[in-house]
Amino acid sequence: MPVRAGNLGFPRIGPRRELKKALEAYWQGTSSSADLEQVAARIRSDNWQLQHRLGIDDIPSNDFSLYDHVLDTAVMLGAVPDRFLQADGVVSLDAYFAMARGGRLDGRPLAPLEMTKWFDTNYHYLVPELLRG
Repeated sequence: MPVRAGNLGFPRIGPRRELKKALEAYWQGTSSSADLEQVAARIRSDNWQLQHRLGIDDIPSNDFSLYDHVLDTAVMLGAVPDRFLQADGVVSLDAYFAMARGGRLDGRPLAPLEMTKWFDTNYHYLVPELLRG
């Protein structure tokens, strides 16, 4: 049986910190959500292609996040506090970042979700609120 190469994930920031720069530009209002999505799509594509060129057989998927993997999972599962939902129940990009960073959404000031450490590491993640209110 031949040996297969794989990994569990790939750095999402980009080789020249492109995601960080795109996020900051979006948050400052100097770029659009389309600009941010374009940078994110390019980073994902470049990451997949690089891993393929390097001979990785099992390339991970869904290892990219604009901000926080735990927040992504909470949104995917619908564990979104009512205060962040729009009338149609959609979680907009602005609502996603309001959950992460706080701020204003539809003119309302909102506090972000709580952040905590993953055990005793320096990795922090956003704590989902499982009870709506």
